Amino acid sequence: MQESDIEPRWRRASRCGNAACVEFAVLGGSYGVRDSKDPASPVLRFDRAGWKAFIAGVNADTFR
Repeated sequence: MQESDIEPRWRRASRCGNAACVEFAVLGGSYGVRDSKDPASPVLRFDRAGWKAFIAGVNADTFR
């Protein structure tokens, strides 16, 4: 079985109280983010450095 054959485990933040959330998953050597309302939508992919920068931006409330 190849890594591409494994279904990713998508997760939401524990504070997500409705369907208007994003989900994330580890995708092999990268990280993915998608819209929970539309799982078939495009996935934003980050390498390790990009993921750390993205999380730092979320924690700093950069994206409001």
